[in-house]
Amino acid sequence: MYYNDYNRMNDEPIVSDDFLVDGQRHTPPMPQKKGGRRLKIPALCLVCALLGGVAGGAAVHTIPGLSPAGSTVLYEGEHPPVAVSMSNVSVDQPMTGSQVYAANVGSSVGITTELVTTNFWGQTVRGAAAGSGFVVSRDGYILTNYHVIDGASSIKVAFVDGTTYDAELVGGEEANDIAVLKIEAETLTPVVLGDSDNLVVGEQVCAIGNPLGELTFTFTSGYVSARDRSITMENGEIMNMLQTDTAINSGNSGGPLFNMYGQVIGITTAKYSSSSSSSASVEGIGFAIPINDVKDMVRDIIEKGYVTGKPNVGILMNDVSADAQRYGIPAGAYVEAVLEGSCGEKAGLQAGDIITAVDNTAVTSASQLSSAVKNYKAGDTVTFTLYRDKELQTVSVTLDESNVQRAADMEELQKSYQESQQQAQQQQQPQGGNYGYSWPFGGLFGW
Repeated sequence: MYYNDYNRMNDEPIVSDDFLVDGQRHTPPMPQKKGGRRLKIPALCLVCALLGGVAGGAAVHTIPGLSPAGSTVLYEGEHPPVAVSMSNVSVDQPMTGSQVYAANVGSSVGITTELVTTNFWGQTVRGAAAGSGFVVSRDGYILTNYHVIDGASSIKVAFVDGTTYDAELVGGEEANDIAVLKIEAETLTPVVLGDSDNLVVGEQVCAIGNPLGELTFTFTSGYVSARDRSITMENGEIMNMLQTDTAINSGNSGGPLFNMYGQVIGITTAKYSSSSSSSASVEGIGFAIPINDVKDMVRDIIEKGYVTGKPNVGILMNDVSADAQRYGIPAGAYVEAVLEGSCGEKAGLQAGDIITAVDNTAVTSASQLSSAVKNYKAGDTVTFTLYRDKELQTVSVTLDESNVQRAADMEELQKSYQESQQQAQQQQQPQGGNYGYSWPFGGLFGW
């Protein structure tokens, strides 16, 4: 009989066939078992070690290959160190995660900003924020999220080799949460922008960023969990997003999301997290802006400082309050004021109108109206359904382009409107009273 490793561990014999030697059949001899309890000692020694040794000075049994009782054996293995080879990297073949990182960490940056704000008591307050970004041109253009640099008085970017630069804001697009920075550098290595429309659910992706603003140039990976998620951001904007279970935390905002060909297919932007109002634990639900949604915008900002073709109606609007809806007023975007000479005025929009739909898309708030029109370009003609004089009507609006001049005009309109409303409110207050002022239809939007 023979013993193999498996049977030896289980102390069970298996019978083999007889074998031939010089043409003669021989039957192998039966091995003799000696000290039948001897094979039980290793387990006993381990138990004694866990219990602190053998008590009472009992004899210590030793077996060849085992250490004396009371000593510790560490089993160590060896393998060659991992080397990241970039020599066989091809744009036609997927990379490993380590290759994606090695190829792109030098094109990723950490961003720190200084913020100067005024608090409730009129005091100047200084703060700081951190985010991520990535190089999109050799001559120093860097892409990040708008919310990373919003309100910043100074911006710095840092590379993995420790080099830092002061950065200037070239331009941004708050509604799409992108911003372009410029540093004085000429020989940078830009990332390669991929095609986010080709992504499929379940495809592996990875990110490089600065979570918490401290763990610089961290690599995380996961998968595409979903496409075309409509996500309402904190500012009320509704954005189209990629969903991923790649770890994304504060400080990752603005960083690159790569496919496994080393191409940027998204900008890491947001994540779901647990809230105090819910006991549900939320993990692995992050979001990134599809790169195809913003490529043209980035080119416009670099070349002109703003996004061309962005539509503007020329109205100030608010949400219809819940109180007004209780009296039969429909939900929608309430028109507070109309800019003189704008497409809104030319189409016949009036203060007091409530816009409830754009073409066939229903809207119940000012942010929804803005998001619906964002899908069109300047020069397109759209149909607004509006509630006026207790009736639903439609008007055709040929959209204006939003540019620097239009932004200045809208800012002036908002300023003058607020002043006129505050004066009217003060005139309606009793003599000596000061009851403050609140918008009748929620927060004011200029658009």
